[in-house]
Amino acid sequence: MISFLSSCGFRKTVQKGKLMDFTSTVIIPLLFGSLGIFALFRLLQWMRMRAYLQEAVVVITGATSGLGKECAKAFHAAGSKLVLCGRDSEKLEEVVQELCAVKNHRKNTHKPHTVLFDLSDTKTVVNAAEEILKALGHVDILINNAGISFRGTIVDTGLDVDKKVMETNYFGPIALTKALLPSMIKRRQGHIVAISSVQGKISIPFRSAYAASKHATQAFFDCLRAEVEQYDIEVTVVSPGYIQTNLSLNAVTADGSRYGVMDKTTAQGQTAAEVAQVVLNAVGQKKKEVLVAGLTPCLAVYLRNLCPRLFFTLMASRAKKERKAKGS
Repeated sequence: MISFLSSCGFRKTVQKGKLMDFTSTVIIPLLFGSLGIFALFRLLQWMRMRAYLQEAVVVITGATSGLGKECAKAFHAAGSKLVLCGRDSEKLEEVVQELCAVKNHRKNTHKPHTVLFDLSDTKTVVNAAEEILKALGHVDILINNAGISFRGTIVDTGLDVDKKVMETNYFGPIALTKALLPSMIKRRQGHIVAISSVQGKISIPFRSAYAASKHATQAFFDCLRAEVEQYDIEVTVVSPGYIQTNLSLNAVTADGSRYGVMDKTTAQGQTAAEVAQVVLNAVGQKKKEVLVAGLTPCLAVYLRNLCPRLFFTLMASRAKKERKAKGS
């Protein structure tokens, strides 16, 4: 009996030893090898992104504040040659001075070029594109960022307000894109970025004009991506959720007046600097599409496609709650 127990104990010891040998000789080296390969992949990815962005001519619309300004900081730090676009010359110059004051010993930075124009005026957009090409010769990356938001009921909103939002959020960006596209096709090189919104994928109550403009933006740049792939031109659509900017403050209302209210959802959103870093990485990694939002908005996007009836019910409930909160 004692001999039998001793034999069983010996076998368990041998099996345990073999298991430890297998772990030390196979699993641990495999684990470290996998981590090494992953680290090497991320290093190569970072080096390729750095090379892609450094010295690239990057045009950013709406660069005087919010996400546009933060994108300017991110791409300037990456060594890109910036063309900052906006409607206010003084604010553009302030951004330029702020960027030039930042010392970067790791990269050669360039003083940004500024172009003044109103995105809602398509004639000035075309002239601005000509000015950009004349000044810098070409554009490597175009970031269509400028936009305006909307708050109001459909029944009370004049058609002129719908048109104003569409001119700024849709027709302006596509006019600038079309004006710069031929030079990109000729060079067989370029990257076009559209800053859309989660509301380009789902629509929520009292945002009709804004959601419509972003749905149009999403559709246009999806079509563009397919059409210009043969010319090796990249198209990236970034769809953020709520961002801590003045977007809601500057939103237009049903009668065309300024909304002037910082919405709670906007105040609690992601910082513009965080989203700008996502934009930088998305461009550097040549991503086709990026959804930059919290869990609830992301779930809403999937719910709209997978269970539309429930989504519509939830939106109707939201509309009732907002009406009740406003006492209308």
